[in-house]
Amino acid sequence: MSTQHEVSTERAPAPAPGAEPLPRVERGGGPSGVAVLAALAVATVLVGMWHLTQGTSGVGVGDLVRYLAGHRDTTGGAPVGEIITGSRLPRLLAGVAVGFALGAAGALLQSVTHNALASPDTLAVTAGAYFTLTLVAAFGLTVPLWASGAVAFAGGLAAAALVLLLAGRAAGTAGTRLILAGSATAMALDAASGMFLILFKQNTTGLFAWGSGSLAQLNIDASLRAVPLVAAVLCVALALSRRLDVMHLGDDAASTLGVPIRSTRVIAVLCAVLLTSTAVTLAGPIAFVGLGAPVLARLVAGRVRALRRHLLLVPAAGLLGALLILLADATLRAVQGADGAAAIPTGVPTALLGSVVIVVLALRLRDTGGLRQPPHARVAVRSRRAFLLVVLGAVALLAGAALVALLAGSLWLRTGDLVLWAKGTAPLLIGQALDDRVPRVIAAVLAGAALGLAGCVVQSSVRNPLAEPGVLGITAGAGLGAGAVATSGVTGGQTVLVTVAVAAGLATFALIALLSWRGGFLPDRFVLIGIGCGYGLSAVTTFLLLRADPYDTPRIFTWLSGTTYGRTLPDVVPVAVALALALPVLLAMRDRLDLLAVDEDTPRIVGVRPVRVRFAALTVAAVLAALSVVAIGVVGFVGLVAPHLARSLVGARHGRAIPVAMLLGGVLVCVADAVGRTVVAPSQVPAGLMIALVGAPYFVWVLRRSRA
Repeated sequence: MSTQHEVSTERAPAPAPGAEPLPRVERGGGPSGVAVLAALAVATVLVGMWHLTQGTSGVGVGDLVRYLAGHRDTTGGAPVGEIITGSRLPRLLAGVAVGFALGAAGALLQSVTHNALASPDTLAVTAGAYFTLTLVAAFGLTVPLWASGAVAFAGGLAAAALVLLLAGRAAGTAGTRLILAGSATAMALDAASGMFLILFKQNTTGLFAWGSGSLAQLNIDASLRAVPLVAAVLCVALALSRRLDVMHLGDDAASTLGVPIRSTRVIAVLCAVLLTSTAVTLAGPIAFVGLGAPVLARLVAGRVRALRRHLLLVPAAGLLGALLILLADATLRAVQGADGAAAIPTGVPTALLGSVVIVVLALRLRDTGGLRQPPHARVAVRSRRAFLLVVLGAVALLAGAALVALLAGSLWLRTGDLVLWAKGTAPLLIGQALDDRVPRVIAAVLAGAALGLAGCVVQSSVRNPLAEPGVLGITAGAGLGAGAVATSGVTGGQTVLVTVAVAAGLATFALIALLSWRGGFLPDRFVLIGIGCGYGLSAVTTFLLLRADPYDTPRIFTWLSGTTYGRTLPDVVPVAVALALALPVLLAMRDRLDLLAVDEDTPRIVGVRPVRVRFAALTVAAVLAALSVVAIGVVGFVGLVAPHLARSLVGARHGRAIPVAMLLGGVLVCVADAVGRTVVAPSQVPAGLMIALVGAPYFVWVLRRSRA
């Protein structure tokens, strides 16, 4: 989606390919850009004063007014001045600095990419900065604040450079491919960060909550050091404002007018990354302020023409970012109470806001063109003999992976131990090890098969090689349902957990389908809406997790990262039953699914109703994905990788792709679980994190190969 026409100072260029411009507003007399900036500054001051009244000490509006009037009262035995200057003012200043930095960074990134969905979050800048800081903390390295900022800057810059390189100029930055590449890279970096949080619990204590964005400060020193840096970077960015204004006429026109395109873009990206790394160092990765604030600024610019100049647009986005963070933090503390809100990071409500913005912008998006399978995925094995050889090879591979998974772990076993265990004569230690491993291996195989089958159906139903249950937020919805049961203490055991998880997964699918239905299941729109919903649901899950018993946090976080730890045979019964029922149903639908994967008209010609077939197939896929969450937690990318590998081996016909995708899905999760249990034994890395480290790069590869 492009917003080029909203910031041009002279005329509106044609929108970028695949973009749908925001509706034009009639121009006329109105407030000046400077007046808008002044109004935003006044609003920030007023909200900041309200923010100062929120806290745990009981200092309210009256106490604040008396303190400003010169009275030095005490509250609860503590001087009001010490409470304000030692706790509340540092939090307020941190919120202003972080919000302004993220808002300005998002405005710069949107301008240089001509993409209204670009932000430090969707381009993985925030994830890269957080990853490097987590890495430093995990290895116990003590660095001063300035060095932490440098570390975060290096990580954010590397992530941004990688995303821009992967998207490529051929892909075009105006479409959604840049955002998809950034989201996949962010998922991989978040998975790596989660792995370090789990492996180095002692050194990373508290980083999980901080990783969702927290304004809590020990003192005001860090904020005072950040403000001059933000101001200096802002001055550099504003020095580029004339160039950025001209660049919105298009790169060719700007180059003709003498604007150095490459250097301007590089400097702007460096400024955005430096602002983002400063914000992350100060308060952690507060999500999506860098997306929402610039979008709001450009909407205001639709009515105030002068605000379209970057000299005013960038600071306006910064002020709106500060407003968003202060409002989110103060509202959270007012609604939850200061004590209750202390455990909830500020990034949780801002992530919810960001998910809404992504969905709204996706709904205004035109399709960027047909997606196709990568070239290798169209190679079909035509002979039945070759297909059977592939199936037998996949079965052998799955059997070998399951055998190694049973033998591997902190205690390595031999095949003879399996025989003794089956006979019931194994030594106690070996028996306990296999009693633990057998259900885990079964859970991994069955859940992987379910995800492979679900991904195969989803991709063909919506004709999108990038679609899969994890990317589309279905597993995030099921994870939210299961997490709600796990953290609420509701009685009912496994039955209630399964029921709520499936219901939440189906509800998520229904919401995404309903939102995507307007104008048809356009590929880019469908994926982006799924990503937006996934972000929002993950934020709510984080909220529930942080409100739960702190002793349960590591266990629940590990489960939400995708793990087979502690699984028993009853836990895998639901997914086994679902597979047994879904497989014959989907195989019976294989011819209709083949037609559906071609286009929208061919099924109608032969009497097949595409809407009915699509809805039935996606419903089955949503149930399978939800039940896989019950079995192994939230695992992404299996539903993307397994179907692609299957089609590359046996072609696109569902009668052949479905069984191979199931087998390969089982292999992927089984191997990931075995490696996670073994590589750092006795510690364990959740299978979902292991798969994300491999699946995210594969997602990007598919993204680059799927251009029509």
